[in-house]
Amino acid sequence: MASGTALIYDEEMTTHKLLWSDPICDIEVPERLSSSYEQLRSYHLVERCVHVPAREGSEEEILLVHSIEHLEVAKSTQTMNEEELKRVSENYDAFFFHPSTYHCARLAVGATLQLVDAVMSGRVCNGMALVRPPGHHSQRNAANGFCLFNNVAIAAEYAKLKYGLQRILIVDWDVHHGQGTQYIFEEDPSVLYFSWHRYEHQEFWPSLKESDYDAVGLGKGKGFNINLPWNKVGMGNSDYLAAFFHVLLPMAFEFDPELVLVSSGYDSGIGDPEGQMNATPEVFAHLTHFLMQLANGKLCVILEGGYHLKSLGESVCMTVKTLLGDPVPQITGEMAPCLSAVESIQNVRAAHKPYWKWLAYEDTSFLQNLSTKSHLLKKANSNPSTEHESKITNNNNTVKVERFLELHMKNILFPVPPIKTATTGSEGSEHFLPEHVQLVKEMDKTEIKALVSGFYADLVKEDKTLLSLGSMFVILDKILKKEVCNGIAASLTAALSAAVALRHSVRFGFQRVLCVFVGDMQMIPDTEDGRMLIINICDKEQSGKASCKHYISLNWKEDAEGNDFFSAVLGFILPVAYSYQPNLTVIAVGPNRSLGINGISLLVALLQGLAESRILAVIEDTEKSLMQSVAKTLVRASTPPFGIYVPPTQEKVNKIKALRDQFQQEWKMLQCSVKEGIARN
Repeated sequence: MASGTALIYDEEMTTHKLLWSDPICDIEVPERLSSSYEQLRSYHLVERCVHVPAREGSEEEILLVHSIEHLEVAKSTQTMNEEELKRVSENYDAFFFHPSTYHCARLAVGATLQLVDAVMSGRVCNGMALVRPPGHHSQRNAANGFCLFNNVAIAAEYAKLKYGLQRILIVDWDVHHGQGTQYIFEEDPSVLYFSWHRYEHQEFWPSLKESDYDAVGLGKGKGFNINLPWNKVGMGNSDYLAAFFHVLLPMAFEFDPELVLVSSGYDSGIGDPEGQMNATPEVFAHLTHFLMQLANGKLCVILEGGYHLKSLGESVCMTVKTLLGDPVPQITGEMAPCLSAVESIQNVRAAHKPYWKWLAYEDTSFLQNLSTKSHLLKKANSNPSTEHESKITNNNNTVKVERFLELHMKNILFPVPPIKTATTGSEGSEHFLPEHVQLVKEMDKTEIKALVSGFYADLVKEDKTLLSLGSMFVILDKILKKEVCNGIAASLTAALSAAVALRHSVRFGFQRVLCVFVGDMQMIPDTEDGRMLIINICDKEQSGKASCKHYISLNWKEDAEGNDFFSAVLGFILPVAYSYQPNLTVIAVGPNRSLGINGISLLVALLQGLAESRILAVIEDTEKSLMQSVAKTLVRASTPPFGIYVPPTQEKVNKIKALRDQFQQEWKMLQCSVKEGIARN
């Protein structure tokens, strides 16, 4: 398995700049690149990455996507004077040429392809290319929206040609629709293209009908173009996460890409004058974390937009920290998608139902009367502010956001524990656990007895079970004291260990502890005070305990043909867990587990985005293979194989829907259609 994160940056790409006054293009400045790189240096991230040099993309590589005419026009600008450059630039929508533009655009292409080569050859696991000019608006025969050559589209064609790839996922989280990428691949089923974008019912640039949810692709490419339009500004962290849970991730896992490319525009972040969205930088850490679970971790992030320098720099750093395997910061903000976001999600799901197995049994329908239509009328009838007034507002806003981000980043960033993953050494364990797992000494027997008799005597009845808690206590204490990030405790009885761990964590002072228990949970703690949330995944209903807000029983038996647990994790467990926002996650596997190793590994991998990646895994000591797989997932030594994707049966879809109906008022991230619940306005 490859390890390491590539970073590609070349100062040459800052020489492309606007030579005349243009109020549309003046935000695309060289400092977008240089200040992002400086921010990476200030967090000491540059030295942790593998430096990969940029190179110029060749003409042949550019012609994989663009026409010879387009290439020749770009080439001809190298010797033009300012007046000639201006005249050529006016032929395009929102683009400017400089004598160095052609060279910079070739470097941007080459840097992107260098990243693909580094990832596909196994030199690194993943990486980021800081490039300019961006690419996702450029079309086969035209520059557009600050973009000359479509870096990501060229990378996809290059990867197909050089490495024989048959399934590539492109995720475009820029705030503008990457119509160039859509046009290039809309008939191509080998590329799944996902874009969310500010749309406002076609009012926002590029103002195209084909940027709406019903543009699903053409011909053989039908179903492989996913547009999620944002019909109002102010979308935040919960809206972006809901789009991943209820649209992108289920499609991505079913598609099973061999490579993931991100058109990484940060104008969808807070403070950006283009996007006017409210998503804070740490959301990009969470989105990156989810995408790292695909394609065996082969992930290439390529810079697109982002015009508030502080917001851009912090978001780039959050992305790179996550690529490097650092714990993911706690997400902030109310965990409830807004009504308009839920409406868009519902329409995308309805539009794609004919093309995706995971949607086959979902009860989806189109919404015509969208809540944002009335806002548009008000907007049309209001007096537009002058250009001068809007500049002043933007400048004031920039300063406010800078101050906010200074404080915000101090609040969410935390020292990374010195040890990633710990376990207690048992005989021969070093032979089956990954090398990066740290072995720690079990707690002393007299210490355990004192601790148990003082606080947990009602739970522990026998000496044998009492002593078996030593592994759990020592790992949990190290997690609670932030000496290790996560750990695995082998246990004689997982149910007892989990019950004691939950109570111990609450006693330590944690306000919200999530426990996902797989198997028969013989001991169910009291959850009424809300300081614990238990999700019990079992073959059949546990006797004597009905589901309620903080104890949810999910009856699920994994399909014998492969892993059908994706729909339960993405459609229910993750949305509930993100709604709860735990300080610690306990994942325990007891007797009669109804999930295979692949399903449990998937659960562990995706839940690492929560609680600053603090996870205690409690596994019965006979489960050596499971322990090995979970250890690999926790240490992020590799992306575990999640098994063959199997779509859920109608019975299982109905089960998830019934749980969603029951709990979405309490756990609002479950909302994915308007008729099921009222989202926040």
